[in-house]
Amino acid sequence: MPKECDIAVVGGGFTGLAAAAWLRHLDRNLSIAVLEARGIGAGASGRTGGIVLADTAAGEQRGLGDVLEGFQKILNTLGVDCDLSLAGAWEIARRGGRKTSPIAWEDSGTLRVVDEIPGGTLDPGKLLSGLSQAAHDRGAAIFQDQPVDGVNWGAIPELKLESATLCAKKILFATNAFSLAISGLGAAHPRLTLAASTEPVSEKLLEEIGLAERKPFYTVDYPYLWGRVQRDNSIIFGAGLVSAPDSPDLEGVDIHAPESSRMFDSLERRVRNIHPALAEIRFARRWGGPILFRDNWRPVFSWHPASRNAIVLGAFAGHGVALSSYLGAWAAEALLGRRKLPPWGSLGRAERSQ
Repeated sequence: MPKECDIAVVGGGFTGLAAAAWLRHLDRNLSIAVLEARGIGAGASGRTGGIVLADTAAGEQRGLGDVLEGFQKILNTLGVDCDLSLAGAWEIARRGGRKTSPIAWEDSGTLRVVDEIPGGTLDPGKLLSGLSQAAHDRGAAIFQDQPVDGVNWGAIPELKLESATLCAKKILFATNAFSLAISGLGAAHPRLTLAASTEPVSEKLLEEIGLAERKPFYTVDYPYLWGRVQRDNSIIFGAGLVSAPDSPDLEGVDIHAPESSRMFDSLERRVRNIHPALAEIRFARRWGGPILFRDNWRPVFSWHPASRNAIVLGAFAGHGVALSSYLGAWAAEALLGRRKLPPWGSLGRAERSQ
C-alpha cells in the first residue's frame, strides 16, 4: 500500500476496474490505487445475471450517448473478451404482445413478448477478470480486503484504512449497495434481488419454452420476472427484492432466513408452472445480488458532497452491466478534466450525507 497516489478508486467491481484501466489508458504516468473492501466483484458485479441493456433504469438520458457502442469500444480498447452478445433483449408483459411471440407463459396472465430492445448478454466473470487484468497490465495497483473506513477531507483527501492511510489527489467512489456512508449517499435504497439457476437443459426444451434465440427477457409489469439462457444451457430466473430488516446494511440479510427461503421457493414454483416443459426443471443454485435504487431511478454520477476532488458513481438499479463500465470510463475522463459530469446524475440536497 503506497502512502499517496494520484487517484484512488474505491470499489473493485465493473465501475472501478473499468475506470482504473481507462485512467491508465489515458495517462500512463498516473498512480492509481483500487481499494476493494472484500474481493474483486464481491458486490453487484459478481452476482449479476449478465443482462446487457442500453439505457438507464429511468430510460434514455440527455447526453448519455450510445452505451452499447461505447461499451464495445472500451472492451476492444482494453482487450477484454467477455462473450458479449448483442442480439437484443425482450420486454414481456401480460397484456398486449406480438401475435407471433415465441414466449407464451402462464404467470398471473399470459406473458408474451411486447417489444425487442437493444441489448444482450455477457459472462460477468469474464468481464470482471478481463477488466481487472486490463487495469493491472496497465499499471494500476489493486488492493483487496482493504475497506475504507472514512475520509479526512482537505486539499488532498486522506482515506482511512484499517491499518494505514492513503493520500489521494482525487477519488472515485465506484461503490454499491454495501457502502452508502463512505460514498456520501443518503436517500438511496439498497435491496437484494433474488435469482436461481437451473441445471443445463436441452435445445429441445429451449425451443419449447421460446428461448432458443437466447435473448434475455424481463417483464414490464408485475409480478416481476427476468432471466436469460447461459452458454451451458442453464437458465437464470430472477424476481423479488429483499431489504435489510432493521437498517440499510445489506450485510445483515441472510438469504437462508425464512423470508428469503419462501421467496426462493415461490420463484422456483412460478418457473415450474409457467410452461409444461418446465414442470420438472431442477435448480442448481440460488443467490442474492445487491442493487441500489434512487427515487428517480437515475444513476448517481456526481461530485461528492464534501469535495470537488471526488466523484460518486453508482445506483444503477439493475441496469449496470454495460452502463457501469461506460460511465466508469466517463468518470476517468472527468477526473482528468477532459469531460463534464451529466446534470441528470447530480445528487439532490435530500440525497446527500456527509
